[in-house]
Amino acid sequence: MTLIRIGACAAGLALALGSALAQAPAPAKGSEAHIRAATGRIDTQAIRANARSTADWPSHGLDHAETRHSRLTQIDSANVGRLGLAWSYNLESNRGVEATPVVVDGIMYVTASWSIVHAVDVRTGQRLWVFDPKVDRAFGYKGCCDVVNRGVAVYKGLVFVASYDGRLFGLDAATGAKRWEVDTIIDRKFSYTITGAPRVYKGKVIIGNGGAEYGVRGYITAYDAASGKQAWRWFTVPGDPAKPFEDESMAKAAKTWDPAGKWWEAGGGGTAWDAMAFDPKLNLMYVGTGNGSPWARNKRSPAGGDNLYLASVVALNPDTGKYVWHYQETPGDNWDFTSTQPMILADLKIGGRERQVLLHAPKNGFFFVIDRKTGEFISAKNFVDVNWASGYDAKGRPIETAIARSGDRPREIIPSAYGARNWHSMSFNPATGLVYMPVQNVPVTLLDNKDWKFNGATPLEPHSNLGWNLAMFANAEPPKSAPFGRLLAWDPVNQKEVWRAENVSPWNGGTLTTAGNLVFQGTADGRFVAYDARDGKKLWETPTGTGVVAAPSTYLVDGKQYVSIAVGWGGVYGLAARHTDRAGPGTVYTFALDAKAPPPAFVAYRLGELVQGVPYNKAHVDEGTALYVSNCVFCHGVPGVDRGGNIPNLGYSSQATIGNLEQYLFGALAKNGMPNFTGKLKPGDVDKLKAFIQGTADAIRPK
Repeated sequence: MTLIRIGACAAGLALALGSALAQAPAPAKGSEAHIRAATGRIDTQAIRANARSTADWPSHGLDHAETRHSRLTQIDSANVGRLGLAWSYNLESNRGVEATPVVVDGIMYVTASWSIVHAVDVRTGQRLWVFDPKVDRAFGYKGCCDVVNRGVAVYKGLVFVASYDGRLFGLDAATGAKRWEVDTIIDRKFSYTITGAPRVYKGKVIIGNGGAEYGVRGYITAYDAASGKQAWRWFTVPGDPAKPFEDESMAKAAKTWDPAGKWWEAGGGGTAWDAMAFDPKLNLMYVGTGNGSPWARNKRSPAGGDNLYLASVVALNPDTGKYVWHYQETPGDNWDFTSTQPMILADLKIGGRERQVLLHAPKNGFFFVIDRKTGEFISAKNFVDVNWASGYDAKGRPIETAIARSGDRPREIIPSAYGARNWHSMSFNPATGLVYMPVQNVPVTLLDNKDWKFNGATPLEPHSNLGWNLAMFANAEPPKSAPFGRLLAWDPVNQKEVWRAENVSPWNGGTLTTAGNLVFQGTADGRFVAYDARDGKKLWETPTGTGVVAAPSTYLVDGKQYVSIAVGWGGVYGLAARHTDRAGPGTVYTFALDAKAPPPAFVAYRLGELVQGVPYNKAHVDEGTALYVSNCVFCHGVPGVDRGGNIPNLGYSSQATIGNLEQYLFGALAKNGMPNFTGKLKPGDVDKLKAFIQGTADAIRPK
């Protein structure tokens, strides 16, 4: 009887507790409890499940396949004209913004320049928290391509971000509090940086790094998501052959390099600074690798060779980091033809049978279809005009042209080192069967520097006094091809263009495609545009103030579909060039049907008059030219010729600024990311730089 009474009491207590729990209110949306619950459920299985509905945007490319294809249809080709601004959010940055907003149940995580993370409540557009990793601004010169960051990863209640200076953080998703921090850099004597978004595969946070221009050895590392403890590391190129190789893949790679070039002293390059994807069924992750260090192969590997694993797609086991296969898209890279551009996994019917493929359109101008299980080459076709190769043979090797390696004279390689595509994301719509990608031409000529020495400051070799190691001169003769930027719809099965939309310039933003027959893209001239995914007809656009380089995301919040884009002009091209007359802070714009929020104010870009009145010695102009190229040109452009990007053009500076140039060169603007040239330039060099800047302004001034 006692047992029966206890059982009856327990049953009654359970019923009472169940009733109380049923009546307990759910945590308020946007509260810490809500955020912990929403983000705490994000893991590998949740990301896979979300790919079937795409209600959230839980990872960088939306899903593990990085398709950037949303299944949402609330906004479609018929009603997209009703899109209006729901809210805008000030990222408080004035450098490049390259992040795709990640959104989980109405909580947005997006990064600004200098790797600063913002958490925003989509329901209100209000800030929840900000995390600043406090990157030393003096570190800015150690990266080639602006102080940018492409976003975060979310996994089991944590937000992961990699800082520009090479640290990786695990943050509490609800508060932004730091849970752990690790230094990912193997040797801080070298100029490593991180600009890419981490990915999380099976509980491991994966991150690579940049720095090949500066002479580093590339690698990619996995860390335990809960603790930050290193799980594995795979190097992309071999190290010093006098030391034991890390694994069989490195021993294999070393056979494709010439030790006479002592490639390991300049690192070799191959940095894995952006592209990744993951196939959980095959248990393979894919990474794109970067360019050679230095650029000129005859300096790093004089006898030639493919120089594995430069400019390749590599498949790794995500549990162990063990090499599985590779396909090298540009053997013996000689032109900064990285393979770090975003990739997409898809299942396509090719040659009458279903194939599990990897789709890739890297810098070199060819669109590749690769078997993602084996690495087998399937096809490649150029998607822009190219002159370095006439095509690929049946074995998947490029058929190089005579101009490709003729480095003893200035030659224009097309596409240039800016790439026929760069890091700007592409998307794949399975309904149309098309890939939507921003493509471009930024003309450049190259000439080998036969006297190159590692870390030697060579006059006229771009930024060599800041640590660049190209072993090449740029634009010793003016290029002749025309610059362009366009949105291309590409059929990967038949390897052909289906439609294009021309833009006013290169360097336009990444794409998003939806089941509502839409493609969204931001542009360099400050617009956010929606196209019909089937035929490219422009259906809607809105101004964004400054140019757009990032890719948008779309998601549902409480049953309503939103589209968000982070805006902030920048990147390597955007440092010195621009295509709008407006300036402003980095901004997140979020749109919904029939929304009517007022836009933020646009500020006119203030371009001053050409500098005049700075005294100089005309005999110093030529030496000043050489100094300017080896220290300043990729950031500030050509004085008075370019208009400036997110860094001012010095030709339009005031007389007082150029007249007192030494104070800016020797530390006054270090807090803003300006390099401190103490020890790199002498006072006499400053006088020569003044001569070049004022002399150039005088030469182009209308008479």
